[in-house]
Amino acid sequence: MTSSRLIVITGGGGGIGRATALLCARRGDRVAVLDKNGASAQQTAEAARAEGASAAAGISCDVSDEGQVERAFAMIHEQFGAPYGIFANAGIDMGGLIHEMPLERWQRVIDTNLTGIFLSCKHGLRPMLAAQISGSIVCTSSPAGFVALAAGGCGAYSATKGAISSLVRCMAIDYAKFGIRVNAIAPGATETGMMWNNVPAEEIESTRLQLCREIPLGRLARPEDPARVVAWLLSDESAYMTGSHVVCDGGILAKSSISV
Repeated sequence: MTSSRLIVITGGGGGIGRATALLCARRGDRVAVLDKNGASAQQTAEAARAEGASAAAGISCDVSDEGQVERAFAMIHEQFGAPYGIFANAGIDMGGLIHEMPLERWQRVIDTNLTGIFLSCKHGLRPMLAAQISGSIVCTSSPAGFVALAAGGCGAYSATKGAISSLVRCMAIDYAKFGIRVNAIAPGATETGMMWNNVPAEEIESTRLQLCREIPLGRLARPEDPARVVAWLLSDESAYMTGSHVVCDGGILAKSSISV
C-alpha cells in the first residue's frame, strides 16, 4: 500500500478495529478511527501515529445516528480527502430469546450492526465515487450469519450478520463498475471486550477453556488474526476479490456439530 491511502475504520476504539488500525499504520496508511467512545478512538489514533501512520484522527461517532456519521465523514474529507478503504466494523451483541426480547433491545442491535454499516458505506462511498477512487470496503459479518450458535439467545445478532452478508454481495455487484470492491470478514471467537458481553464475569474463564477445547485450532483468535485478513482485503493483493467472505474462525464453521 502507498502512504497516500486513507483507511476509515468504524468501531476502531478496541478489538479487531483497533488491531486493524495499527496494522494499517505500520504499512504507512493514514487512518481515521471512528468509535462511539471518542476517547478510545483518539487513543487508537495516537497509537497509530506511534506505529507509523503518516496521519491519524480519532472521531467520536455513533454509527446508528446518520447525522453523526455524515459529520464524521465530512470531517475526514476536510482533513484528509476521500478514503481509499473503509472497514465497516462497529457492532454490539445483546443476547436474549426472541419471545422475551424488548423491541428496544432488538432495534438497538439492528440500528448499530446493520444500519450502522449501511450508513458507514453510504457516506463513505459518496466521496470515493466523487474522487473516482477504485478502493475497497470490508464489512464485519460473523459465522453467526451462517449458522445458529449453540449457546442460543443470539437471534438479533445473527439476524444482523446474515443481513450484512447479503448487503455485501449486493454492494459488490452495484459498485464493481466503479472499481470498488466490497468483501466481508467473518471472525470467530476473538479475545475482545464484546466477546464476553453476555457471559457473567465468574464464568468467563471456564467459558474460554470450553471454547478452546471446541475450536479446532485450540484457541480463541487474537484481534490481530482477523485484522491481518482485513488489511489484506483492503490491499491490492486481493484485487480480484469482491462479494466474498473470508472466514477467520479457527475452523468453527468447518466442524460438524456432532462428535461421531
